[in-house]
Amino acid sequence: MPARRGDKKKKRPVKKARKKAVVRSRVRSKRAASLAKRSKRKLKKKLRLRPKARPARAKAKATRRPPRRKARARPPRAPRKTAAGKAGPSRPVRSPVKGAPAKPKTAPQPPAPTPRRGSLRAAPLRTYKFIGVPSFTGPKPVKYTVPPPPPVPPPRPPASLEERIRLLQARLGKQSEAFRRRYLESLDMSWIYHDSALEGVVYSFQELKTAIDPNTNVVQDSTLQPICEEIRCHKRAIDFVRDFATKKRVPVSLETVKHIYLVLHPEDGDIKTVKYRKDIPQHRLYFHEYAPPDKITYKVRQIVDWINDPETKKGRNALRIAARAHYDLLRVFPFAQDSGKVARLLMNLLLMRGGYEPAIIHSTERQRYYEALKGSASVILHMVMEAEENGLASIEKLLDEHETNMRSFVS
Repeated sequence: MPARRGDKKKKRPVKKARKKAVVRSRVRSKRAASLAKRSKRKLKKKLRLRPKARPARAKAKATRRPPRRKARARPPRAPRKTAAGKAGPSRPVRSPVKGAPAKPKTAPQPPAPTPRRGSLRAAPLRTYKFIGVPSFTGPKPVKYTVPPPPPVPPPRPPASLEERIRLLQARLGKQSEAFRRRYLESLDMSWIYHDSALEGVVYSFQELKTAIDPNTNVVQDSTLQPICEEIRCHKRAIDFVRDFATKKRVPVSLETVKHIYLVLHPEDGDIKTVKYRKDIPQHRLYFHEYAPPDKITYKVRQIVDWINDPETKKGRNALRIAARAHYDLLRVFPFAQDSGKVARLLMNLLLMRGGYEPAIIHSTERQRYYEALKGSASVILHMVMEAEENGLASIEKLLDEHETNMRSFVS
């Protein structure tokens, strides 16, 4: 193809490329020089801030004292010549004391070199042995030795049930009349509630409070009247048992058992007209065997005679006697209703007469209580002991809280 007019072969601009290369090399050299200057400045800065370290020899020379010049030793004097030209004796040195021989002169000794400052070291500390505090009576020190600590006393055995009861009764006696009244009121309410719950009757707090309150003679609600009357009869039975327990010389008899029942059921007549059950009831709670109706009088009299027998009290405490009497009376089941309440009230009468607190079997132990009546008397005894201990623990807790509140109020 023919070449066009505008087409020319592009030549490489040599001069411009060389100029650019020169400029670039100069810029690079300038940058390298500036970087070197910066690094030198930084290094100088660091050297200024860093303390100058002297060499060890220079430091020793700086601290070393210049040595003292030694005194020149004078040469000995030549002996004087006499007129004859011979050496005569040397002139004697005058002595401060007349007639004393003169001391010969000696050359002066050079002074002892002073030790270097760096070579001085502190003397090591001595270990001193403690020998005691000096006494005031003699010069010799007396050694005092610390006596060994006393041996740890053995743990105190837990207090017996009787000892705990004595301590609690003493603590209760020190409290105010108002506190004792409140305590007895709460104890009676708890006693009635749990004793009735074992029989299947549950009272509310309002019903108990309304019935026991001495200021409430007439109950306005007609539905509460029969309930309040039952609670009041139970309260009167508890008061009778508590009062009879103080008469320790009066023996427990058949009339006592009947009287407890009549206080609970005053509508059944008096002691002469009250009658035992005449049939074997199908009780919905108690499933143990009952005594036949014709043997009730004999069985109850046998229980009462066993309680009053002096031989019974010889080998048993009041807790065992009360638990066994309660077990035997419930096995007889003398009355058609509330025989369980009568048996438990008789048990607490014997306990309080023996110096114990009333044992209230908790309503939560209801099923266990019924099962125990089917078994032996030892199971009932165990339950009564547990009820006694639980009652003591609750009284102790109440007293502790009351005494703590009194101390905080006084302080």
